[in-house]
Amino acid sequence: MANNIHATAFIGSKVMLGDNIAVGPFAVLDGELRLGDGVEVGAHAVVSGWTAIGKNCRIFPHAAVGGDPQDKKHKREDKTLLEIGDNNIFREFTTVNRGTVEGGGITKIGHNNLFMAYSHVAHDCRVGSDCVFANSGTLAGHVVVEDKAIIGGLTAIHQFCRVGAMAMIGGCSRVTQDIPPYSLCVGSPALVYNLNVVGLKRSGMNSSAMKHLKEAFRLMFHSGLAKKTAIEQIERDVELTPEVKHLVLFANGSERGLCGSAKEPSNGE
Repeated sequence: MANNIHATAFIGSKVMLGDNIAVGPFAVLDGELRLGDGVEVGAHAVVSGWTAIGKNCRIFPHAAVGGDPQDKKHKREDKTLLEIGDNNIFREFTTVNRGTVEGGGITKIGHNNLFMAYSHVAHDCRVGSDCVFANSGTLAGHVVVEDKAIIGGLTAIHQFCRVGAMAMIGGCSRVTQDIPPYSLCVGSPALVYNLNVVGLKRSGMNSSAMKHLKEAFRLMFHSGLAKKTAIEQIERDVELTPEVKHLVLFANGSERGLCGSAKEPSNGE
């Protein structure tokens, strides 16, 4: 199908457009851009830089995608990249920055993510697929967000932190350490309260897998054991399902440390 580009939109000479592209009034597409089929860019949105966007993404009015990183070390002429997969939604005033040379030069976003209004993805971040960023959910530089994570509104995540798969972070949280996969966390600083049971059920996790994951969580966060000791006991006493293995690998790979538990261990734990 033919593209539908408003007469007031600006399209730079190096921009490469797929088919069935829609660009609204006063939008700006400039730089070495590649837009996949079916992309929609709303009024007054700006898409720039060395940026590749997959199919059927929607960029709402006043969003800014592909801009220079907010980093004093970055030089304007540095060729740093932003790669975005298919079927992502960037609502009003969302900002997504390219990478920095120091961080490897690339920011990457997977597929099927929803970025609500005023959310921010900083330089050198890695966002997986099927994630939800509520309004003003923000990532500092070098943050990793795994698949199916949910970040609550007005939540700020410190640079170099990781957010594990299927984790849910409550609104207005301050995240300074890694958020474990499958967890339900909230607070300032964010603390682990429990498994994200509702999210896990919606994802189709069966009761047997849930049972083993609950036991691993109890040992890691609510037993009073040191993390190293808890992991050793999990590996010895808990069935190592794929989810439990991922939790253990995530914990072992944590450089900033996992966020703490909100629950004190009860007697006998």
